[in-house]
Amino acid sequence: MQMKMKMKVLASLFLSSSVAQASELDALIASSAAIVDQINTGILMTGAAMGYANSGTGISDGQLAGTAYITTEQVNAYNQALSGMVTYLPYGSAQEYLEEQAEAELELMEAAIEDFTAVVVDMLAVQEVAELASEAATPDEEAAVQEYVTNNTDALTIDQADADIYNSSLDSIEGHANAAGAFLGVAANADAVAFMDQGAMDNNTRIETNTLSYSASTQAVSLAWNSGNPATSVYVNGSDAFNINLYVSHQDILTAGESSGLYLTGPTYLGYECFMTQTNCDEGGS
Repeated sequence: MQMKMKMKVLASLFLSSSVAQASELDALIASSAAIVDQINTGILMTGAAMGYANSGTGISDGQLAGTAYITTEQVNAYNQALSGMVTYLPYGSAQEYLEEQAEAELELMEAAIEDFTAVVVDMLAVQEVAELASEAATPDEEAAVQEYVTNNTDALTIDQADADIYNSSLDSIEGHANAAGAFLGVAANADAVAFMDQGAMDNNTRIETNTLSYSASTQAVSLAWNSGNPATSVYVNGSDAFNINLYVSHQDILTAGESSGLYLTGPTYLGYECFMTQTNCDEGGS
């Protein structure tokens, strides 16, 4: 829950950053246009006044000038918008885009983890059977296992649909975790970020309007440009000038998992009874 909250906070920060960049130009457009509208009204009034005053054919009620005033609020809004343009990024920011897309992948990973944990609980009877069977050391204990299985076959049976959900959730977790890691790994490399920013400049486009992706087959993070020009790619296997090598062995990943909260509070570490009923919990897990 705490991790999920952190990811939502990060999402709001990344979104706020992106919106801020987009709104800086919008603020300048709106604030300058508002003053131009007032100036236009002033010019119209002054031009008409010159004609009416010299011909004696018309006068106002004395309130027209006020409708063309430029207010303090309008001046402040325009000057603030000017200041905002100092840091405006017309091509967008590769680092922000990478971080935003990483956050989107983390959200998808979190959804897949929810599917994974739910289906693991649904299939947890298999661990109970495994523990009972492995602990049966005498014929009487084996007979007890047989009786238990026979009397509870329906409850102990695993549906293929659950196995399919389990498998697909693992694919999703791995895929989204890898994409998020790749995006953040590239975002942390200033030279790679500058390379992607230059790609946006070369294609005369805002970077976030183009397609960012990670490919396990090419082992690269790529930006596919809407212009149709060749994609800009940064490899995450250490094979290009940026020397970003993010790949970790299967064994190292599983070893890292041994210290994770998910594992240390999970059924395979605690044991079936401890996890399900909080009884027979050995110190340090099973």
